[in-house]
Amino acid sequence: MTAIAGYASLFGVRDLGGDRVMRGAFRQSLARRGADQLGMLHQHALSDPIGVWQDVREDPIGLFVRGRIIEQSPAARLAAALVRAGALDGLSIGYVARAARSDPAGDGRILTEIDLFEVSLVSFPMLPGARLTVIRPTPDLRRVA
Repeated sequence: MTAIAGYASLFGVRDLGGDRVMRGAFRQSLARRGADQLGMLHQHALSDPIGVWQDVREDPIGLFVRGRIIEQSPAARLAAALVRAGALDGLSIGYVARAARSDPAGDGRILTEIDLFEVSLVSFPMLPGARLTVIRPTPDLRRVA
């Protein structure tokens, strides 16, 4: 297993599509659906989960995620190898926007309520700062801060 952690979203930061997620946007979704009900996918491939999220929470910076890649499927083994090699470190959220308004400072939206259903490891995240910050090949995720 490979333990990973990082930020899947950063509050107030414009993504490549012009959207900004605001603090509190994930609150209701996380209350309804805990970390154990969110998919960990590789490149948003819904048919082949690669691991489990064990901690997903909002903090002052953004949406922090922590979990482990379970290297039982070919897709999970590939993703873990790429992560360990430093070739795969992007994170991206799969969601439905429940509340948003036009951003007067740009062409995108200000997202104030998001229904989150998955967080993927991706090569090129829509939000360039959404990255893994901790990568450890270990069976004991408690060692990951």
